[in-house]
Amino acid sequence: MNILNLLLGLCTGIVVGLTGAGGGILAIPALVMGGMDMLAAKPVALLAVTMGAALGAVAGLRQGLVRYRAALYMSALGAVFSPVGSWLALRVSQSWLAVLFSGVLLLVAWRSWRLAGRQVPQGAVEKQTDTQAKPCQVDAGSGRFIWQPACFGALGLIGSVAGLMSGMLGVGGGFVVVPMLQRYTNLRYHSVVLTSLAVIALVSAFSALQLIAQGAQFGAGGWVFMASTTAGVLAARLWAQRIPQSWLQRGFALLVLLSMVLLLLKTFYPNVLGF
Repeated sequence: MNILNLLLGLCTGIVVGLTGAGGGILAIPALVMGGMDMLAAKPVALLAVTMGAALGAVAGLRQGLVRYRAALYMSALGAVFSPVGSWLALRVSQSWLAVLFSGVLLLVAWRSWRLAGRQVPQGAVEKQTDTQAKPCQVDAGSGRFIWQPACFGALGLIGSVAGLMSGMLGVGGGFVVVPMLQRYTNLRYHSVVLTSLAVIALVSAFSALQLIAQGAQFGAGGWVFMASTTAGVLAARLWAQRIPQSWLQRGFALLVLLSMVLLLLKTFYPNVLGF
């Protein structure tokens, strides 16, 4: 069984590392497939994704590709709006929430696939014409965001929506951050993915520490899954620079569609896959 957890963890880590998506919605079904019950799988999935995202973000930070100030800002607003999402979730039907979010995921997948054909030259910044200027622009000299009011607003919106979605449905993270960073910034896709990993790591770290303080038990299979997820993220970051941006974007689109299907199954047919 530990071999299966090893393989599933590697696959989850590779997906997280290549796409910048949180991976929790994939990690939990993977752990259940590996023989773990749903209750035990949740803390393992959270800690695995947190560890993998953190190491991926650190590697990106050393390469100068993570916009860490933006990640801190978005994470802070995400933490503020996540309880609001949780409050709303108690007052709105989970079925309606799942259908609403599935519609959002479908739109995200369509847009990511449509943009996949747009090739970006090597470098950290995507060139824009004046008429296509996005709210958050990267300074060509410093490689940092130019913090104008429009940029504050755009990044604040990303963090708020990500936190709201996470609180309402327990998913969101990279599925929200990645496409919105593409929409409102001129970052190259690799920088978008790594900045998303930083946001995921920061948002998830507090919850992970709470679980550890509460004495969460992970078991041998859980530790194997966490270690292999982390290794998968690091391996993916080594390959990512060699993979065409269009392939990564199409892979992200397919992952979003898969997540939409899993979310709908979990909501309307919870016993189909056992999670």
